[in-house]
Amino acid sequence: MGNPHDDDPYLWLEDVSGEAALAWVAERNAETAGAVTEGDGFGVLKTRLRQVLDASDRIPYTVRRGDHLYNFWRDANHLRGVWRRTTLEQYRRDDPEWEVLLDVDALAAAEGEKWVWDGARVRRPEHDRALVRLSRDGGDAVVVREFDLGTKEFVEDGFRLPEAKTRIGWADDDTLLVGTDLGPGSLTDSGYPRTVRRWRRGTPVEDSTLVYEADPADVAAWGYRDSTPGFEREFVGRSLDFFHSETYLLRPDGTRVRIDVPDDASVYAHRRYLIVTLKSAWLGQPTGSLLAFDFDAFLAGDRTPEVLFTPDPRSALAGHRWTRNHLLLETMRDVSTHIEVLTPARDGGGWTREPLVGVPALSAVSVVDTDPDVSDEYFLDVSGFLQPSTLHHGRIGAGSEPLKQAPHHFDPTGLTVDQHFATSRDGTRVPYFVVGPDRTTAPGPGPTLLYGYGGFEVSLTPFYGGVTGRAWLERGGTYVIANIRGGGEYGPDWHQAALGAERPRAFEDFAAVAEDLVTRGITTPAMLGAKGGSNGGLLMGAMLTRHPELFGAIVAQVPLLDMTRFHRLLAGASWIAEYGDPDDEADRPHLLDLSPYHRLEADRDYPPVLLMTSTRDDRVHPGHARKTAARLRELGHRVLFHENTGGGHAGAGDNEQAAHNSALVHTYLWQQLTGAGGKAPTIPGPLTATPTAAPAAPSGTGS
Repeated sequence: MGNPHDDDPYLWLEDVSGEAALAWVAERNAETAGAVTEGDGFGVLKTRLRQVLDASDRIPYTVRRGDHLYNFWRDANHLRGVWRRTTLEQYRRDDPEWEVLLDVDALAAAEGEKWVWDGARVRRPEHDRALVRLSRDGGDAVVVREFDLGTKEFVEDGFRLPEAKTRIGWADDDTLLVGTDLGPGSLTDSGYPRTVRRWRRGTPVEDSTLVYEADPADVAAWGYRDSTPGFEREFVGRSLDFFHSETYLLRPDGTRVRIDVPDDASVYAHRRYLIVTLKSAWLGQPTGSLLAFDFDAFLAGDRTPEVLFTPDPRSALAGHRWTRNHLLLETMRDVSTHIEVLTPARDGGGWTREPLVGVPALSAVSVVDTDPDVSDEYFLDVSGFLQPSTLHHGRIGAGSEPLKQAPHHFDPTGLTVDQHFATSRDGTRVPYFVVGPDRTTAPGPGPTLLYGYGGFEVSLTPFYGGVTGRAWLERGGTYVIANIRGGGEYGPDWHQAALGAERPRAFEDFAAVAEDLVTRGITTPAMLGAKGGSNGGLLMGAMLTRHPELFGAIVAQVPLLDMTRFHRLLAGASWIAEYGDPDDEADRPHLLDLSPYHRLEADRDYPPVLLMTSTRDDRVHPGHARKTAARLRELGHRVLFHENTGGGHAGAGDNEQAAHNSALVHTYLWQQLTGAGGKAPTIPGPLTATPTAAPAAPSGTGS
C-alpha cells in the first residue's frame, strides 16, 4: 500500500507560520468575514456574548489553599485576567474584597508578550511560593517562574524555565521535580518530557539530577511529591500511551517500587490508602470499578480490595474527591449525576455510605473543591441546561448552604429539557439531551444544533450555557447533546467500544441521533446543524463525508481530519492508542478509511461547512483544517475557513476572541439552517496556484 500523502498537494499548508500558508489563511479569513460578519446581527450577537463572558456577577469559583480561596478572573477590565485570593468570610459577601496577586494584563503590557494564564503550583503546606505557568498566546507550551505570594512579585533569583511543555512541582522548599525540554533526547516522540529530574535551587536545570527516564516512544514521564502531612511520598512514572501507564513509589534512597496494578488502571495514594480505578477486569472486579487497598499492605503483597463502586449497564463512575475524613463519590446513571458520602471505619473494618441529598435529575452536580488535609468542607456546584449554577458550601455531617448564585443569561420561558434514546446501527441505545421550545406549544420542526465529541472517555453532561442560550436558544433554536460511544458516559466499556478500527461506531451513534431527531419531528435535515471540536472535529469530518444527507450545515473547530499524518504533527503521536498507528501496516487501512481528508470527493453533495482553527494551537495542528478547506475548495464545495492567530487549542486566548468565535459559529449556522440574514457563502473555485516556493512538509516528528 502506498503512502497516502506522497501526492498530497497541500502539505505546504502544514508550515504553521510559513509566508505562503499565512497569506492563504488571510485570504480565507477575509472571505469568511465577508460572508458571515458583515451583517448588523453579527455585531449585536458578539456584543451580547461578550457580556456573558465578561459578566461581573458570574460565580468566581475558587480553590482553597490554607486560609485563602484562590481565583483567576477575567472580565471587561481584565482581558487577560488577574490571579487573586480572599477569605471564606469575605467570599460569603456579595462583593468580596479580593487581594490581587498577579495582573496578567499589566504583565503582558510591561513585557510586550500576549501572556495567557496557565495556572500555578503553590507550595504546600506553607502556601507562600508558587510556580506560575504562562503561555504565549494560548499554546500548550509554557514558561515557568517562581512567585512570592507575600511580596506579590516574581522571585528575582528564583526558579525559571523557558518555553516548553513542562511538567513541574515542588519536592521541598528548595527542590523541584521537573520534566522539560533540555535539548536532544529530552522529549518523547509526542513532544512531552521524557525525564524527571531533581532540580535544586541555585543550580542550572541542565545540572539537575536524573531521577527517572521514559522511552522515546512513550507519551511522557512524570513525577510528583505527595506532601500530605504524615504521608509524604514521591512517585514517578511514565505514560506508555494515552491510556496505559506505569507508576512507581520513589524511595528516599532513589530506588523504585512498581505499584503493581494493571497498566490501564488509574492509581494514586491517599493517606493510608491506594485507590485504583479499573479500565479492565482485575481481581474479580469488573471494568469501571473503584477499589481501595491499604497502601502498606499492598506493597507487601496483599491484594484484598475494598470495593467502593461497581458499575452496572446504566451506571458509571464520574469522579471522586476526598475530604479529611470522607470520600465524595460521583456517579452517573443514564448521564444524570448522583453523589454519595463514603466513610472508612476508623478500625479499618469497611466503609459506610449515604447519599448526598438535594441533587436534582437531569442536572450537572460536581464537587468543585475540598480541603482534604484539614477539614470535611466541600464546595458543590449544581446547575442544569436551564438552571444557572448555584454554589453550595458545606461540611459533611453539618449540612450545606447556598453560597453563590449565577445569574440567568437568557430567558428560559417556554423552553424544556428532555432526554431521549436513539438506536444505533448495531442496536445500542444512545442517550441524548434536547433543550428547546416546548413542543406542546410550539409543534413542528425547527433549526437544531447537534453537538458531540465521542472520544478519550470524555463525558458530556448537562450544563448551563449562557453563550448557547443567547446565541441559539433565544432565537428559537433547539440544542442537542449526543452521548455517543467513545465517551465515558457509561464507563470504560462505552469508550473502548469505539477505539481504533471501531471508531465508526461513534459516527453511527451520532448519525442515529440525527435521524431520531428527524423522526420525532424536532427538525429536518435541512434545518439540522452539527458542531464539534478537536476529536469532535473528526466526528464532524465523518458526518460531512459519511452522512452528508443528514445535515444542513456543519462546523468543525480545531479539528483532527488527516488520519494518515496526525501522529507526525505536534502532540499527535500521543493519540495513537485512541485511533491506531498510521505507520503500522495493520492500522493503516482503517485510518485511511476514517480520514475525512481522504474521503472527500468531487461528485458528492456536501452540506456547507465552516472549518475553524488557531495558528497557535500546538496540540492539534492547524494543517488539518487548512488542508481540508483547500481540498474542499479545489473540489468545488461550499466551505468557509477561519483561523484565529492566537488562542491555542481552546481557539481563543481572551473573552474578545471567544465572543468573536462563538458569534461566528452561531451566525453561520443560523444563516445556513434558516436562510436568514447575512450573505450566503458562495462556492469558491479551486485554489488558483500552488506557491512557487512552497515550504517543505514538516519532518517526521512534526513541526
